[in-house]
Amino acid sequence: MQEKGTISIHTENIFPIIKKFLYSDNEIFLRELVSNSVDATQKMKRLATLGQYTGDLGDTTVEVSFDKEKKTITISDRGLGMTAEEIKKYINQIAFSGAAEFVEKFKDAKDANEIIGKFGLGFYSAFMVAHTVEINSLSYQEGAESAKWICDGSTQFEISEGTRTERGTEVILHINEESEEFLDKWKLQGILDKYCKFLPVPIKFGTKTDSVEDGKDEEGKTKYKSVESDNIINTTSPIWTKSPNELTDEDYLSFYKELYPMSEDPLFWIHLNVDYPFNLTGVLYFPKVKNEFELQKNKIKLFSRQVFITDEVKDIVPEFLMLLHGVIDSPDIPLNVSRSFLQADSNVKKINNYITKKVADKLGELYKKDRKGYEEKWNDIGLFVKYGMISEDKFYEKGKDFALVKNTRGEFFTIEEYKEKVKPTQTDKDEQTIFLYATDTDKQDSFIQSANKKDYDVLVMDSPIDSHFIQQLEQKLEKTSLKRVDADVADKLINKEESFANVLTEEQSTKVKEVFEKALDNKSFSVEVEGLNPDELPVTITMEEFMRRMKDMAQTGGGMGFYGQLPDHYKVAINGNHKVVDKILKAENEEDQTRLAKQAVDLAMLSQGMLKGKDLTEFVRRSVEMI
Repeated sequence: MQEKGTISIHTENIFPIIKKFLYSDNEIFLRELVSNSVDATQKMKRLATLGQYTGDLGDTTVEVSFDKEKKTITISDRGLGMTAEEIKKYINQIAFSGAAEFVEKFKDAKDANEIIGKFGLGFYSAFMVAHTVEINSLSYQEGAESAKWICDGSTQFEISEGTRTERGTEVILHINEESEEFLDKWKLQGILDKYCKFLPVPIKFGTKTDSVEDGKDEEGKTKYKSVESDNIINTTSPIWTKSPNELTDEDYLSFYKELYPMSEDPLFWIHLNVDYPFNLTGVLYFPKVKNEFELQKNKIKLFSRQVFITDEVKDIVPEFLMLLHGVIDSPDIPLNVSRSFLQADSNVKKINNYITKKVADKLGELYKKDRKGYEEKWNDIGLFVKYGMISEDKFYEKGKDFALVKNTRGEFFTIEEYKEKVKPTQTDKDEQTIFLYATDTDKQDSFIQSANKKDYDVLVMDSPIDSHFIQQLEQKLEKTSLKRVDADVADKLINKEESFANVLTEEQSTKVKEVFEKALDNKSFSVEVEGLNPDELPVTITMEEFMRRMKDMAQTGGGMGFYGQLPDHYKVAINGNHKVVDKILKAENEEDQTRLAKQAVDLAMLSQGMLKGKDLTEFVRRSVEMI
């Protein structure tokens, strides 16, 4: 049997186009060919299960091997195999149906994924690395003859009698000069580990040497010997293919360590398993989150029937859950034939919604079941919850029942609990309930203490997205606003129309203002003399709540970059009722007045970490002189 022919195609430009546009992703050739072998093996097992094949299945391991001298890579299986007619049908025709349209449409394309995806070119990815490809196959069908197909990367092929004597297929790639990097054990092992680590059929790649115990020596010490065995690169039944009731906590933790060897143990996990209206399995882990958002992302791996596809899952997983780790496997996520590019589809949105709901249900369950344990995890969980509430209204509606806020005393409250707590003492003259918050408890300690003296409670809002979360709470909560604790002096944080009379005359107030303006000598500071509690600080430096909040948001990329570029402007509140002000007015000369005022201002700046460099050095020197 021998036949020559031409692949069903109307142009000779097809292979150059494949090579040109797929070269940047050329390692997928191995994934495609191994996946094809696994598919053929699984179909063979299915036929045996159905009784349509009664022979001995034998060893169904798929084997990958290479020969550096001959410059070949071989993928061999004991699956269905193919007859000569099936090779012509599946390899020559189906892959290139509409090929003329393909060439015309994509001759100027730049996206490799788009090209592979349109016309079933998975097998032909082999030509990215090979100048010639051989197929040697023997069908499982009774009486079938072995067939061999060979193609040199042109549109010409040749089919002849094959040499295979056992059921299955082997694909031999004759590697081209540009791709000889793939004729390396560790390179191939790396690709197999990346794409094929969880395929459902054993994949053998050479052998490995293990050290095993071999009795005791004369001194009673354990002896070891080297044993060579098949190097099976994959786990055929990963945990996401099993039922949750088959698994222990140790199974989940062990799998997490397999995926992320250098990571701390996760906080908890969610096992996904749905078969209608789409198929989806997987395990998502909540990691201990650091503040570096981007370093945490892209840790969810997408599989399709246990074949690794990508870790770019932004369309499937909601943006706020991109910080999760784990795996998702779904045959219903629409991929192109290269299995590396997500396509728009209604199922993607359904899956996205399902994952959001599962996460919300899990968090609500944890909160109700063990609130204390939930509070202990809140520093890590909180980032996900707040991010989700900001991103999606549906998640906000669920999340508001288990989202927590924490005050400076370390106490936790739900949002509604907190509102009820502070309403009696922190409601202003307009019936607005004011939530006070700190972004840096050390830096803002003096302001926190001043607020506490008035029986005000202060929240800690120091996560990277809290500036956005604050905005959302104000939009969602009725008659509620939030104000940073250092946005004004304590007496004016919550306007209750209560005030202390200023003991200074108008003339004295003008004089004090002039002295402090001279001491500051800075247009970024505006001075006001006010009647405040005598027990408060003599000088308080604040920034208006609106401007400070916009600057906070600008730092976290909230689209407020304009405000981040504006120069800082501060309000300097002089407590006219403080004894230091009286001392300044009674100073013997203008120089002493300015010196005392400068000292009081520097103390206020020091308390906020604003005193640096030469100003700090001068403050220390002046303080020593004044002792």
